[in-house]
Amino acid sequence: MPGTEIQQDSRQANRRLVRKAMSAPILSREQERMLATAWAVGGDEKAMHQLVSAHARLAVSISTKFGGYGLPQWDLIQEGFVGLLQAAMRFDPNRDVRFSTYAVWWIRAAIQDYILRNWSIVRIGTTTSEKSLFFNLRRLRAKIARTSNPYMSYEAAGQIAEELKVRPDQVQRMEVRLGVPDLSVNLPTGEDGDMEYQDTMIDSRPGPEEIVTELRDNQTRAQWLSQALRRLPQREARIIRQRHLGEGAVTLENLGQELGVSKERVRQLEQRALKTLRSLLAERIGE
Repeated sequence: MPGTEIQQDSRQANRRLVRKAMSAPILSREQERMLATAWAVGGDEKAMHQLVSAHARLAVSISTKFGGYGLPQWDLIQEGFVGLLQAAMRFDPNRDVRFSTYAVWWIRAAIQDYILRNWSIVRIGTTTSEKSLFFNLRRLRAKIARTSNPYMSYEAAGQIAEELKVRPDQVQRMEVRLGVPDLSVNLPTGEDGDMEYQDTMIDSRPGPEEIVTELRDNQTRAQWLSQALRRLPQREARIIRQRHLGEGAVTLENLGQELGVSKERVRQLEQRALKTLRSLLAERIGE
């Protein structure tokens, strides 16, 4: 069939391009500098393309490390080429750094941005911390939470949060997000497939009365938390505020330096403070 033949021709062309990239001669430092200078100073496009061609293997190699996101490998390679081209256009030959070292960052960034744009119909990785979580959570979870239990413990989430400098709740939310596939609202459903999934969806958005009640409840809970924090020792209250109530979580190590104690001691104080807070808040809820 014509469509199948076109696909086969395309795959063969892609394979030839990859083979060409992997077999390109490696430049010496002096050749690299000469080509980069010709482009940066004289605008020599031929020199720039020679520089890119000689490093195309980087785009192919790096793209293979992002094969676990369900996206076509060739698309990742192409994005890697885009990043490589961006690196060549911005490279300063007067800097004491090899072009390959500089290009790796641009290639990775281009591939990661492509994955974030196409992995989900729901936008993800909109902040630096979310992006770091998205690309590192699986690796760190396998390293830290070595268990067959599919659910991450709060302790493991805390360790990952500490390493990535985010809050534990951000880790837990990203784990849920990575584990739940997108579902099209136009997916056929019903016995005869004559309905779409959106036809069965119930609008769960709160009404005006619920919104007012929720705001009032939130204000009450915030007041209770503020009162409970005032009953904690000053050092423990400070740890809770900086670890759990700010925009970005302060690391145990940084807090330890501020307070003049070890990272482990900060962790102990945090756990004791959280236990006390839970007890104080439980008393208020039971009133």
